[in-house]
Amino acid sequence: MGKLYIVGIGPGSIENMTLRAANAIEKSEIIIGYNKYLEMISQLIQGKEIFSTGMKGEIERCKKAIELSKSKIVSIVSTGDSGVYGMAGLILQLDKNTNVEIIPGVTASLSAASVVGAPLMHDNCSISLSDLMTPYELIKKRVKLAAEGDFVISLYNPKSNGRPHYLRECISIIENYRSSTTPVAIVKNALRQGQKTILTSIKDFSDEQVDMMSIVIIGNSKSYIDNDKFITPRGYKTKIN
Repeated sequence: MGKLYIVGIGPGSIENMTLRAANAIEKSEIIIGYNKYLEMISQLIQGKEIFSTGMKGEIERCKKAIELSKSKIVSIVSTGDSGVYGMAGLILQLDKNTNVEIIPGVTASLSAASVVGAPLMHDNCSISLSDLMTPYELIKKRVKLAAEGDFVISLYNPKSNGRPHYLRECISIIENYRSSTTPVAIVKNALRQGQKTILTSIKDFSDEQVDMMSIVIIGNSKSYIDNDKFITPRGYKTKIN
């Protein structure tokens, strides 16, 4: 009998992958994933059978994983967490009878947050600006309500060539509910090769260096930057000597 592991590989650097994820990949005979994600874990999958697709091949990958896992041990991988913009939901939608184990990973907002400080210490939410699966009007509504609710907001898929203005428009929506000095972090390639961070504010924000490999974190009304660290206090009574 086969087995299907739905694996979140974290940010893409081997040292930031969970042991459980690494063990599942080691046990697997076949590894399935987006070709760029497989490159990130190439040293772990040498000698294994590989099935990869390019961008927008999610349904094809999931169907192949379900088919092959009926008789083989298979891992289908996502960066970050498999249940946050990953493959877990699609697999479960396509097949209810597959012997599945969902293995969580470190999602991008957590990776990015660890690099810049502690911006997610209070209530926060994640919103993808990709309109491939969600109408843009609904995305903007979610951004507005999150801003109105004073959530710290992590923006996934913030900017692409096909939608260059969405990020700027969404920052403008948030600006209606935040001080102009509210901190904003841009983190590109968090916890992997090519990592770059920018700490700025809403008033000084520029999307020039943001791309699809970036996460943008916007603080809430209490967030601040101190000693180059982005901090969102949770409300602890602290006394600094």
